Amino acid sequence: MTRNQSDWHPASWQSMPAAQQPSYPDQGELDRAVADLSRLPPIVTSWEVDGLRDHIAKAQRGEAFVLQGGDCAENYSDCTSESVVAKLKILLQMSLVMLYGLKKPVVRVGRMAGQYAKPRSADMETRDGVTLPSFRGDLVNRSPFTPEDRIPDPQLILRGYERAALTLNFVRSLIDGGFADLHHPEYWDLDWVGHSKTASQYHDIVNSISDSLDFIETVSGRPLHLTQRADIYAAHEGLHLLYEQSQTRFLPRRKSWYNLTTHFPWIGMRTAALDGAHIEYFRGIANPMGVKIGPGMTREWLQDLIRVLNPNNEPGRLTLIHRFGAKAIEDGLPELIRAARETGSPVLWVCDPMHGNTESTADGTKTRRFDNIVGELESAFRIHEEMGSYLGGVHLELTGENVTECTGGARGLNDADLARAYKSTVDPRLNYEQALEVAMRIAGISRHQHP
Repeated sequence: MTRNQSDWHPASWQSMPAAQQPSYPDQGELDRAVADLSRLPPIVTSWEVDGLRDHIAKAQRGEAFVLQGGDCAENYSDCTSESVVAKLKILLQMSLVMLYGLKKPVVRVGRMAGQYAKPRSADMETRDGVTLPSFRGDLVNRSPFTPEDRIPDPQLILRGYERAALTLNFVRSLIDGGFADLHHPEYWDLDWVGHSKTASQYHDIVNSISDSLDFIETVSGRPLHLTQRADIYAAHEGLHLLYEQSQTRFLPRRKSWYNLTTHFPWIGMRTAALDGAHIEYFRGIANPMGVKIGPGMTREWLQDLIRVLNPNNEPGRLTLIHRFGAKAIEDGLPELIRAARETGSPVLWVCDPMHGNTESTADGTKTRRFDNIVGELESAFRIHEEMGSYLGGVHLELTGENVTECTGGARGLNDADLARAYKSTVDPRLNYEQALEVAMRIAGISRHQHP
């Protein structure tokens, strides 16, 4: 299956079925908001996008590992310095642990600065006999269950752009100011976890790395400048196509179209139909991109997706993020690894051990069991190893906050603990301790399997 690149433009998707798009009551107001957004400066730059594509190409060759993590759905109200710093700290800490265990560069990609829209299983939601539009994230409507809040509001598109730009601007300022310098990992401590066993293990790793840096710099007589900067790339699900289209620019010097809302957009399985609007939009942009795959994805579907999205077999362009669940990965993953290999296209394999392991407690609270998350990760590493493939990344929903949304982990959280600090409006996230424990497991798993 091939499509002509010359037929593509940023709005060509509008002639195809577009799943998961909101229904706005005022087309004129929507058009004005989209026009306003299209005139604003980009959030990211093309050279940053190209830089990430080069890093992903290295990960495809087994020379790097990608850590992708952040909120299930960002809230506009969480665009605060404290929230952004907490996300940055946990990504930096996890990457340091992985760097220590994997002995290879770790590429940090945050689910941040744009993860404001969420797919829903139904367009409408009913409570106590009242039916209203589903909450589709802050980019679309508001979460309170009232008719006024649930009406899709075009002005929220502009608010999303502003929040994303503010977030990424602050992240860049922190990095440029030395916050991500490996010489000062003490900057990354989160106060509330000093008591935990996981934090103690982390500090042992920090001390070991600090001693190694001091030794190398003493012997060589010069500082290790390469360790002083840790880039953070932004990623979100490219769900709301008008938002994505508005910031899609043609750059003559590169002869390509770039989506400049983010470095790395991805496509969910719900919007990965070959004849759908999302695949049409994504095939035309130069960004590296991900596709979520899982139960229900056939080998033919996957092979067609690879051919449409990466017709020139370009290194670094395509990432396949598999999310089967701990119980289904053994049956589902091997066939898709074989199918992708048959295309001859380079892909980066990333494991999302979160989405396939969502369940509900007796009282209806959504949660994920830590043992299932780790179990799927362990299975993924083993299956790729056995098939001569390389698992080059992990995709996690996590937060630097002291939440209780997933059970298990270092503190042994159970169903009764969830009510203490359950803050997510959509899916349950790993808290700081659980996320760091996952990073340690990954470092240990891979150190064991790739001596």
